Amino acid sequence: MRRRRVSQILLGLFAGLVFLFLLLPLAVVFPISLSSASYLQFPPPGFSWQWYQRYLDDPSWIDATIRSVKVASLCTVLAMGLGVPLTFFLVRSRLPGVRVLDRLAAAPIIVPTIILSIALYGVFARLQLIGEWYGVAVAHTVLALPFVVILVSAGLRGFDEAQEQAAAGLGASWPAIIWRVTLPQLRPSLVSAAFLSFISSFDELVLAMFLSGASMTLPKKMFDNIMMEIDPTIAAVSVLQILLVAVALGLTSLFGRGALTTTITR
Repeated sequence: MRRRRVSQILLGLFAGLVFLFLLLPLAVVFPISLSSASYLQFPPPGFSWQWYQRYLDDPSWIDATIRSVKVASLCTVLAMGLGVPLTFFLVRSRLPGVRVLDRLAAAPIIVPTIILSIALYGVFARLQLIGEWYGVAVAHTVLALPFVVILVSAGLRGFDEAQEQAAAGLGASWPAIIWRVTLPQLRPSLVSAAFLSFISSFDELVLAMFLSGASMTLPKKMFDNIMMEIDPTIAAVSVLQILLVAVALGLTSLFGRGALTTTITR
């Protein structure tokens, strides 16, 4: 028992140190975003909101932010609209080869993003979609689709099909059964999949570098700012982006409780 307690304490300390190490960059980024200096300086000589004001007053930053929100929103709609029916087919179908398709659905997570970006660039160039925000959203959907399939399939495999059979026995049609019986109980998986799709699109850089052209998304604008003219504005934008992702993850854990646990268990 003593050895077990000692091992648990050591494991907790190690996990705490790793967590602290991962959070250390935030201890630098947050103060710099409030710096009164005209360049990146840590520790800051004073505190000011000037860099947040500069971000809000710069049309290029606002345009990139709005474009990223539009891309991520369309990506979420497309990923959910395609991923949920695909998941029902992969889980419920008894056709041969379905398991192979189930594995292939996760391929965009396995394939390096740079390779996927080059391939999509060749296709989108022929379709004249380079520089179009909806083209970037379609490309992001390819990356977000596996999250939808994995999370929704985890919830669907744990769903008791006897409830659907009972509803059918009471005279309900299959569309009504799916809408009123199945989907409400898959809400944790659906909410988690939607938020993860949004986050994966909003933070995606590599695909945007190949496909966005002059219509920059926020990650590409941040990358160009670092390469060309780095100032504390990039720290302020990074803080806002971190807060947005944190809110999205918080909403995922609040409304999608149980989905990630089910996925890990399975």
